[in-house]
Amino acid sequence: MRPVSIHTGAWRYPGAWRDANFNFIRLKYLAQRLEQGRFDAFFMADHLAVLNMPVEALQRSHTVTSFEPFTLLSALAQHTTHLGLVATASTTYDEPFHIARRFASLDHLSGGRAGWNIVTTSNPDSARNFGREEHAAHADRYARAREFYDVVTGLWDSWADDAFVRDADSGIFFDRDKLHVLDHKGPQLSVRGPLHIARPVQGWPVIVQAGASEPGRQLAAETAEVVFAGHGTLEEGRRFYADVKGRMRAIGRDPAHLKILPGAFVVVADSVDEARAIRARLDGLVHYESAIASLSVALGVDASRFDPKGPLPAELPETNQSKSGRERVLSLARREKLTVRQLAQRLGGYGGLAFVGTAKTIADAMQQWIEEDGSDGFNVMFPWLPGGLDAFVDLVVPELQARGLLRREYEGTTLRDNLGLPRPVNRFFA
Repeated sequence: MRPVSIHTGAWRYPGAWRDANFNFIRLKYLAQRLEQGRFDAFFMADHLAVLNMPVEALQRSHTVTSFEPFTLLSALAQHTTHLGLVATASTTYDEPFHIARRFASLDHLSGGRAGWNIVTTSNPDSARNFGREEHAAHADRYARAREFYDVVTGLWDSWADDAFVRDADSGIFFDRDKLHVLDHKGPQLSVRGPLHIARPVQGWPVIVQAGASEPGRQLAAETAEVVFAGHGTLEEGRRFYADVKGRMRAIGRDPAHLKILPGAFVVVADSVDEARAIRARLDGLVHYESAIASLSVALGVDASRFDPKGPLPAELPETNQSKSGRERVLSLARREKLTVRQLAQRLGGYGGLAFVGTAKTIADAMQQWIEEDGSDGFNVMFPWLPGGLDAFVDLVVPELQARGLLRREYEGTTLRDNLGLPRPVNRFFA
């Protein structure tokens, strides 16, 4: 959720809630429908700048604006009981103490349902919103992210789980021997601590990561508990799955403690032809100016200079953009031999993995990915809202449940319970 559909034509689809980005009543309905469908979590992507594309393109897309994640997810926590609440927060343009405090608060407010999507931020325009003229280099962003993770999780471990004795007779509110001052001094960060909030309900909120570059994969293997992947084919998914889980084994982590979830754009209807017609109509609502701008962002170069009737140039200059995101676009163009116009149109809507068909054909495809070690599940994206979500819950969810691929009832009260993830041991008060 972004906080609504990722497809840039979604808001124009007949019946779509065009005001949903800033209408809490709409968003509450969507979250509650996800919970009725026994989804693990509502994941809110976030940006720290308006996307770096021309205003002619920006004015046509609903995906460039949204609520601030913590405010929205804290509100949704009061209207749901089991649904996880995952927010994106940047390690490049925020401070560890802020992140640790916000996620700890969200975890307490939700009864243990928070998750942190660690991002290093790829949009170079974000720098100018934080007093910087230049965006940090890709390698530097990942080095900071790794240290940032250590600091945040260390702050979450500031207090033992039983530190707050609250003994009215003795007048002792907390046991001082169960408080740890982090006093971190590293290459990029200096944070004293402690965090002045009790240890989160889950110990730590669930750690989510989405980078697929070499440093991104290593960061995932070392730190992540959920990975949002972006592979367009099962073969690509299997290679990524084996690589990241192999890295985990090499450093002594249990591969079962990481759930790999590729993004899946799902369009379901009563027939395959009807579903394809919905997808075609949706893609047709993406204006070329918006489409070519989306392609430019993904590639990190001005794609409007390319011949729309020809293929992408064989050689493109290196940029400071997301390397894994750019490679996915190049792979799609090569695999399907798309012209610049076709690639832009696809990407302007949604260019990743898509399951388009009936409840049965979609469940067949999902089952194959899981059984052949391409994924542990999916980060599902809906074509338009509320109709696309309603169709998934009404049609696909019962099919998955009948096959034993999706729960009928939640396993527990926390996001960790429902994902089958262990509660981290406090490193200072084991």
